[in-house]
Amino acid sequence: MRSRALVFVALSLTCVIAAAAFAVTAVRGANEKEAKSERAVAAARPQAESVLESGQPFVAFRTLDRKHPANYGRFAVAPLTAEGPGEPVLAGPSCERVTFRAGTGLCLARAGATTFPVIQLDAKMHEVRRFTVAGVPSRSRISPDGRWGGVTAFLTGHSYAQPGQFSTAATILDLQTGEVVGDLEKDFQVYDGDKRINHRDRNYWGLTFADDGDTFYATVAHSNKTWLIRGSIKARRAETIHENVECPSLSPDGTRLGYKKAVGKNPTIWRFSVLDLETMQETQLSELRPLDDQVEWLDDEHLLYREGETTWMVSADGSGEPVQWLTAADSPAVVRP
Repeated sequence: MRSRALVFVALSLTCVIAAAAFAVTAVRGANEKEAKSERAVAAARPQAESVLESGQPFVAFRTLDRKHPANYGRFAVAPLTAEGPGEPVLAGPSCERVTFRAGTGLCLARAGATTFPVIQLDAKMHEVRRFTVAGVPSRSRISPDGRWGGVTAFLTGHSYAQPGQFSTAATILDLQTGEVVGDLEKDFQVYDGDKRINHRDRNYWGLTFADDGDTFYATVAHSNKTWLIRGSIKARRAETIHENVECPSLSPDGTRLGYKKAVGKNPTIWRFSVLDLETMQETQLSELRPLDDQVEWLDDEHLLYREGETTWMVSADGSGEPVQWLTAADSPAVVRP
C-alpha cells in the first residue's frame, strides 16, 4: 500500500510539473508572438504614418491575415483610390473591433472575465487613453467631429439572433475629456410617443452619430421588437422613429441610415436595408445572405460590411450585385480628409 501511495504521489507530481511546464511554454509562446507582432507594427510605422498623414482618403480596419497569425486582429490602414483599397499596412494594437474618424481611433480590445479595454488612439495611432467597459466587445462608432465615441457590448450571450437571451449596453464616451457620458439604458430617457420605455428586458445597441455634434441614432429592443431611436446627447433624451431597425449607420450626407432588418424569426434572418430619413422609405439591398454586421458607408452610394473574414461592398440603391472589396479584413472605417 505504501509503494502504491508513493507511486501515486510521484505520478501526481509529474503531472503537476508537466502542467506547469506547459503553462510556462504557452505564456512564453504568447509573449514571443506579441513581441513579434509589435516589431512588425514598429517596422511598418513610417509607411502607416504616410497613409494617415497623406491628406488622402484611406480605410482603417482590422486585419485578419492568417498568413501572418502573429498580426491577426491588428489595427491596419490602406490608401483608398477610385479602384479600391491599396496595400494593407499594420498601424496599431490588436483589437476585436475598430473604428477611426476625424483623427481619432477606437480599439475594442480583447475582453477579460467581465470587462474589456477601449483604447483611444490619436491621428498617428498612438494610444491616448483607455476606458474600461463591462461585457464583451461588439460595435463601435465615432462622431464626424471626433468628439463622441459609441461602444456596444454584450453583457450576456454572444448573439443578436436570440431575442430574450442576450443583454447589451450602449455607452457614449467623451473622447475630448476622457469621461463616460453615460449608458443609454441607465442615463438617458427614451420615449415611444409620450410613453417612456422602461421595460425590464430593454436593450440598446448600434450607436451612430450625426454631424451636428449632438444627434445620435441607435437601436432599442424590448418585448421581442426593435426600434430606431434618435436622440440628443446634451438633453440625454431619445425617441423612437421607425420599427425593425438594428445597428444603424448614418450616411456621409446625413440623409439615410443603413441597417439590418429582421425578415425572419427563430432563428432571426436579416437583410441589409437603407432608410430615407425624410420619407421613411425603405430600400432592401441586393445582398441576400443573412449577415450580422453594422454596415459602414464607403461613400453616399455604397456600403461595406463583413462576411466571414472578408469585407464586401453593395450599392445603396438596391441595384447591382455585392462585390468583395477587401480580403482578410473586417470592421472597416472609411476616412475622407
